[in-house]
Amino acid sequence: MAEHSEVQQIVESAVARVLAKRLPELQAELVKRVLEVLPAPASAQAAHGGGAATLLQAIADIQANTTQKEILKALLDGASGHSSRVALFVVKAAAATGWQSRGFAEEDLLKDFPLDMNAGPVAHAYQNRTATPANIAEMGGRFVERFGEPANEQILVVPLLLKDKVAALLYGDGGADGTLDGSALELLVMATSAWLEVTSLRKQSQQVQKEGREAVEPSAPRVPVQTVSSFMDPFAGHAPKHTANIPADSEPAGEVVEVGVGAQAASAAAPAAAADPLAGLSTVDADTHRKAQRFARLLVDEIKLYNQAKVAEGRRHRDVYDRLKADIEKSRSTYQKRYGNTAASSVDYFHQELVRSLAEDDVSLMGANFKH
Repeated sequence: MAEHSEVQQIVESAVARVLAKRLPELQAELVKRVLEVLPAPASAQAAHGGGAATLLQAIADIQANTTQKEILKALLDGASGHSSRVALFVVKAAAATGWQSRGFAEEDLLKDFPLDMNAGPVAHAYQNRTATPANIAEMGGRFVERFGEPANEQILVVPLLLKDKVAALLYGDGGADGTLDGSALELLVMATSAWLEVTSLRKQSQQVQKEGREAVEPSAPRVPVQTVSSFMDPFAGHAPKHTANIPADSEPAGEVVEVGVGAQAASAAAPAAAADPLAGLSTVDADTHRKAQRFARLLVDEIKLYNQAKVAEGRRHRDVYDRLKADIEKSRSTYQKRYGNTAASSVDYFHQELVRSLAEDDVSLMGANFKH
């Protein structure tokens, strides 16, 4: 029971900090941004789909959802009130393909459409991680031929960031009536990115809490569930045929699900099982290793979530460890207390996660004082 109590305290602390700190900060920042970017008079606001009130309602609709798929649908629905045509393109293995859209004559035309990553605004938005306005001609002849030109020829490409990676690109243009509020689109994408991270952390906490209960209350065999990392990929099921030969990136592939793993995902995982480093372990020991890995990821994700500025500065100056030493060592102690004397002690998952998440797999970014 002591072990369960410890896990429960950690989870409750993580969830409480997210709810008490992250959400109020996000709400305040959103309100601030709305006031900054939409000070236009009522007449101008009406021309852009309803102004601040419509934008705030769109943000509320995004935050009313808890599944990744519904959050992204809410983003498109909200964005359609500020841009005549909007579309979300999924980025995987440096390729972008159409996911869903609003305002286009036929959505099937956009679904799985391969975006030219060398097109000026697309390349700039992807590489610089910043919203990029441009002329429709810069999207390339194939794009214009397929979807036509907006009345005023102006378009905007906005990157949606998850875990410091560009997970998708939001495209918007004025369509036939010229409605395109770039500031509103940027703000909606920012709100969506933040909310996806919050919901992901919440699911991770729930998973750890569930494992803590099972550790002290043996139950029937569990149905396989998603790994923690796959919660960070809202487009996991998006695998268009024309990208089948592109090497898979670090994010998992499979059907978008909240808990269960479908037959397609199970089939895709079969080849990987043969190379599973835990294949030679007993079922109990392998499960302990996986739980330790997920627990390490939760701890490091929490460090990263509350110290984003320090992480960015640390990477630039190659001294991430020095800037986050207190948080890192506190979490390391928590990890060691839980898994230091278990079968998982043969692999330092906490150390691996620090390098992977905080230093983007470049241990030199952690600094000279980090024990390799």
